[in-house]
Amino acid sequence: MSFSGAWIGVLLAGWVGVIPLCWAQSDTTIPDARTILKRGAIEAGGAVGYWEEFLFPSEAHSSSRHAIFVMPRIGVIVTDEMDAGLLSGNLAVQLEPFYGRFRNGLSGDAAGVSAVLKYNLLSFGRWVPFWDVGVGLLWTDLAPRIAEDSSQVNFALETGPGIQYYATTSMALTLGVRYHHISNAGIGARNLGLDAVLPYAGVSWILWR
Repeated sequence: MSFSGAWIGVLLAGWVGVIPLCWAQSDTTIPDARTILKRGAIEAGGAVGYWEEFLFPSEAHSSSRHAIFVMPRIGVIVTDEMDAGLLSGNLAVQLEPFYGRFRNGLSGDAAGVSAVLKYNLLSFGRWVPFWDVGVGLLWTDLAPRIAEDSSQVNFALETGPGIQYYATTSMALTLGVRYHHISNAGIGARNLGLDAVLPYAGVSWILWR
């Protein structure tokens, strides 16, 4: 198994395994996510992640690239809590600018912005497991120098699990991992694309609720 595959397996297992632990603690711990993440609450913060390319078996190229990503974000809770038992939660919409610095033989930069939809699980007290999915637009000077891509304008797709821990009623620590895909959607002559795993850590604050 590759390093990327190991990261994905460990973090997904941890995300699933932490849910019962959160449930066991949810009756006695405060702050409570239900009182913090209400409809209209505004959250701002950021994260730093390690982007590592991996290859699907069907992919023809053999490049392996690495990058550090910086991802500030701001978002708002847009729904009331949806009752689904243990999976009860609400939706947030986030705007996430990002910058990535690639260093692996051929250095380069990427910058863009993504719109992210995030589902928060609210049944676990100060612990908030979540899943998000995003789509974005970016520019990178890796192209046309790399075989995978010939266009400097690209699109980004991303999704994955994470968890937030509310240390106070206004501040949370975040850990997560995403599958991250970069490609030009066929607008360039070459479009093999870049697929990566992106583990990240960050902090956020509730600005208004």
